[in-house]
Amino acid sequence: MNPSRFVLAAGTAAASVLLLSGPAFAHVGVQPVGQAAQGGYATVNVKVPNERDNASTVKVEVNFPLDHPLASVMPQPVPGWKVEVTKSDLDKPLTLHGKQISQAVSKVTWTADGSKIGPGQFQQFPLSLGQLPEDTDQLVLKAIQTYDNKEVVRWIEEQKGTEEPQNPAPVLKLSPAGEDHHGAAATSAAPSASASADAKGAEGASGDHAGTETAAASSTDTTARVLGGAGIVVGIAGVAFGILAGRRRSA
Repeated sequence: MNPSRFVLAAGTAAASVLLLSGPAFAHVGVQPVGQAAQGGYATVNVKVPNERDNASTVKVEVNFPLDHPLASVMPQPVPGWKVEVTKSDLDKPLTLHGKQISQAVSKVTWTADGSKIGPGQFQQFPLSLGQLPEDTDQLVLKAIQTYDNKEVVRWIEEQKGTEEPQNPAPVLKLSPAGEDHHGAAATSAAPSASASADAKGAEGASGDHAGTETAAASSTDTTARVLGGAGIVVGIAGVAFGILAGRRRSA
């Protein structure tokens, strides 16, 4: 192979690896623990990465759509953060377990209280949600991230086509309702007991799986860094080989 072509190929491979190993999904997102089924209850993690190398995240606000209201949104305590749940009046009351609900959670706000999300770090904020709507396959949870240098990033853009917007809003995908996901038919049979059991189960699941989610994310980051380092080594080796081959031909 022509040495110059080899160098070019090696450099391209290294650059590709570096691009692939860069920060992926470096925006606020929402991830269900297990499955989030229509008409059921779910535990989700709001994942907040810190995208700045000179500031720390000190406030996170997640907004819930009132056109698909949730009767219950319960945050799990996160050490070093205080949480506030805001409710708003509904234009059309919800009927849940035979009771009418005139208010629903419209916003959850976490504010740093002895802790921050520093550069190169992320934090997960667990929530128990229910009853999930049956008339949509996703919930758009617009988020606002505030840094300690007063910078505010609004993750509120909804994706319209195939191209992801610059500041995409977190989206919770809902799977079709099933018999084992506490749908409307199942909950109507045992109103109060079912709601209480689902909520407690969701809270417990959050504690069990939050560590697993964090470990998985850490493993992914480590793998990406290793691949990035390997790409650099390949590129350097290619350049060295090209120079050496050129010298031999000249000799």
